[in-house]
Amino acid sequence: MRHAIVLNVVSLVTFLLAVFFLVSRGLHLSVEFTGGTVMEVGYSQAADVGKVRGVIAGLGYTDILVQNFGTARDVMIRLPAQKGVSSAQQSEIAFAALKKADPDATLRRQEFVGPQVGEELAVDGLKALGMVVVGIMLYLAVRFEWKFAVAAIVANLHDVVIILGFFAFFQWEFSLPVLAAVLAVLGYSVNESVVIFDRIRENFRRYRKMNTVQIIDNAITSTISRTIITHGSTQIMVLSMLLFGGPTLYYFSLALTIGILFGIYSSVFVGAAVAMWLGIKREDLVKGPPQKSGDPNDPNAGATV
Repeated sequence: MRHAIVLNVVSLVTFLLAVFFLVSRGLHLSVEFTGGTVMEVGYSQAADVGKVRGVIAGLGYTDILVQNFGTARDVMIRLPAQKGVSSAQQSEIAFAALKKADPDATLRRQEFVGPQVGEELAVDGLKALGMVVVGIMLYLAVRFEWKFAVAAIVANLHDVVIILGFFAFFQWEFSLPVLAAVLAVLGYSVNESVVIFDRIRENFRRYRKMNTVQIIDNAITSTISRTIITHGSTQIMVLSMLLFGGPTLYYFSLALTIGILFGIYSSVFVGAAVAMWLGIKREDLVKGPPQKSGDPNDPNAGATV
């Protein structure tokens, strides 16, 4: 905690930069949010998704979604809307290129996903995010104390905004899988915060002579091995998706990678520090007189809460 001021200044600067890029550049929304053309193409044999993606990319599209749909012989293609080009024209040009590359290709479905659908998805995503935030705050306020609830939400929103800031700065495509990754990071990060907060509460019960800073430092130190093992294992799995999962999973795993890295940082250096500055103390978490460490009559000594 003696480095809390410096580290949290770094966090504040990073957070403000992320907000600046979100406001100035905005998110590069995918076809789910902006609307576009959806095509379903069938093949007589298992489709080569990479080849299909290359044919569509050769038409000048950068933000496309190509994936198997139903069976290995069916492919679903999503194309972003283009000014001055109708959905029917888009699908006709794209299918002509696919037909040229593979004469067995058949167009089974083509439809336009309007902006209204995209707006509805965006609103539903924001509602889901808001419900997650409220649920986390209520849980922590009931299980621990309102100061911990505020600290955890500050730390978790710090992670979310920084992820969005990366996507705004580099203009990476923001799609529904990325939104799912952001929500997953919220839950993942709050789990680490709960582990640290739980150890802080336990330390307040066990160590009578320690002050708040020493209690928090001890809690972080005693859980750091668990943090390294848990987050390290998860990060290896996410990196495998990032490196070998292909274009479909790329931005999803990229958002998770950023979120996990900043989630460790925020739980340790942001959440705990905010709780300290809000004035968390023994009386907030322990009812009744504290017991001495090692007291055999202490029912909480050595217990994991």
